Amino acid sequence: MRFILRSLVALSLLTAPAHAESVDLELVFAADGSGSIDNDELRLQRQGWADALTSPDVLNGIKDGPIGAIAVAFMEWGGPSSQVLIVDWHVIRDEASARVFADKLLSAPRGATGYNSISNAIDFSVRLVEGNAHEGTRKVIDVSGDGPNMNGRSLEQARAEALAKGFTINALAIRRPGSGRPGGPGGMSLEDYYAQNVIGGPGSFVEIANETQPFALAARRKLLTEIAGTGGASRHASR
Repeated sequence: MRFILRSLVALSLLTAPAHAESVDLELVFAADGSGSIDNDELRLQRQGWADALTSPDVLNGIKDGPIGAIAVAFMEWGGPSSQVLIVDWHVIRDEASARVFADKLLSAPRGATGYNSISNAIDFSVRLVEGNAHEGTRKVIDVSGDGPNMNGRSLEQARAEALAKGFTINALAIRRPGSGRPGGPGGMSLEDYYAQNVIGGPGSFVEIANETQPFALAARRKLLTEIAGTGGASRHASR
């Protein structure tokens, strides 16, 4: 009889549903790792996000949340078939946990190839959130890049499907010093292109990294806004 009881208890533990860990925010960093990003620029992006996550003001912002923790993952995107998970889901609640994530990010090898499928990067980010073991009060995809969508499925469709599932999509437009490139099609600025075609959802916004605001500063400002959930002061989605 005791053996049967122990077996029943063990079976119930194996079949019991897993409980998701509650966090204030589920955040995917979807960073440009395409052919237009050289190794120095890739390191600049990774270092900027690592420094932002470990900065005292960001850590204080995390601790001020109702739960005091956020779940983050970092992926880099290139062409339609190239989305690479650089650092898997990690809960950040203090300096030590933030440093673990930052160290993994800075030491990971490069993986993405090809050119600019923001749409497929959004799809990949949605799947990352839907398959994780966390439950956040907000779900944010943070797209950073230096150019428009070029390949893959319809960006409009990918964006609309993510928004319908309750995601917010924000963007960081990287305007390279001295490049002279408008960024978007038809001479449109990159930040305007991202505002019209990429971002969406409650409080969505575009942050800009350029000559006057280096990437590290833009990343920290953006992350503080996303943690607070107040929306950005830069450029907001019109739809």
